[in-house]
Amino acid sequence: MGVQWVLVCHGLVTLLVLVSFLCGQWPIFDGTPIQRIHHFLTFAIYDYFQRFVGLVFGAKGTNAINSLEYFCCDRPNPILQVLYLAIIGGIYFLVAKSSFSYIPGYYIGEVHRYTSFFAVGVGVLLFLLTSFSDPGTVKSDNVSLYLSVYPYDDVIYSEKECSTCKIPKPARSKHCSICGRCVARFDHHCGWMNNCIGERNIHYFMAFLLWHTLLCIYGTVAIGLILAGQIKEFRVIDILTVYYGLENSFGSLSPHVIQWLVGGYNTQILLMMFLAIVALLLAGFFGYHAKLCLTNTTTNETFKWQDYVSWQRKLNEARASSAALKASINGITSERKPPESKWRTIFRRSPLENVEVVVTNNIYDKGLIQNVLEIIFPISRRRLYVKTKTKSG
Repeated sequence: MGVQWVLVCHGLVTLLVLVSFLCGQWPIFDGTPIQRIHHFLTFAIYDYFQRFVGLVFGAKGTNAINSLEYFCCDRPNPILQVLYLAIIGGIYFLVAKSSFSYIPGYYIGEVHRYTSFFAVGVGVLLFLLTSFSDPGTVKSDNVSLYLSVYPYDDVIYSEKECSTCKIPKPARSKHCSICGRCVARFDHHCGWMNNCIGERNIHYFMAFLLWHTLLCIYGTVAIGLILAGQIKEFRVIDILTVYYGLENSFGSLSPHVIQWLVGGYNTQILLMMFLAIVALLLAGFFGYHAKLCLTNTTTNETFKWQDYVSWQRKLNEARASSAALKASINGITSERKPPESKWRTIFRRSPLENVEVVVTNNIYDKGLIQNVLEIIFPISRRRLYVKTKTKSG
């Protein structure tokens, strides 16, 4: 039974580390151990390592680390692209080597030898499309289109010029310091793709997330069916109930079935657990971006709105505090009133509770159908764009 608990603990620790690393900065995890683990994984480890290198190797070691950091984090590089290809290729190889010998099985047909290869191939194709497609680079010959399509809301976007590209900066665009270009409807820079995600490739990115979520679910279910087929073919349930006299119930049989599987199929179990965890993470990531797409909002804009709401709330609180202070001063200078009851003082509402709620107005939200169409069919690829460009030329 010790091996089963090791596998369970391994899966839980892997899930905790992955969730903390990828999602620990989300507001929902503020003040939780997941946020602290995220801080440790993304900042503290590197900080301690940098101090250690500086202590051992001096300034030369620190400069080397800073140069490597600049190359990996501040400049375009294919490191994560190569890592993705290594991960998906390595996982497919392990699955094929450990599980294809059991196909066809009792619950799975031989066709899955080929559909699995096709599914992985489509995933790699979507990865390449997202990585090497134009995200919607704003140039002098198309800036007028984006200026007309995305009006300024004068809240989070106002008319200005890009200080680097020296062209007007359309609303919803941003200059990516890593790629060195302005991107229309900028969402974020994706290190895995070594590319920005913007107006012209957001549909590839969403397809990539959805397909890889389904791919991981497919792999998890397929391996599960293989293992279930092995249990059926070796009549494990019958042996446990008939020869060992165990009760035919899930609680009674599951520990022994798991022990039998771990003894001969530990690689398949680890792969299935890994794929299930990645599927959950990808599903959450896809759901987050799907919500943004349905409301025609970008990741960049969510941070802009958060900053705007925070700033407006502080202004409103300052106004409320000023008004309360003014009222208190006026009360002191006016006619003396009977002292207020202590209980009434305790339960009196704070002036900050009456602060006006900050309302956000997303003028780019055109309704569910139009928002989805804008993702699937980028504006700059439509016929209207071609006609506009021809007329301007």
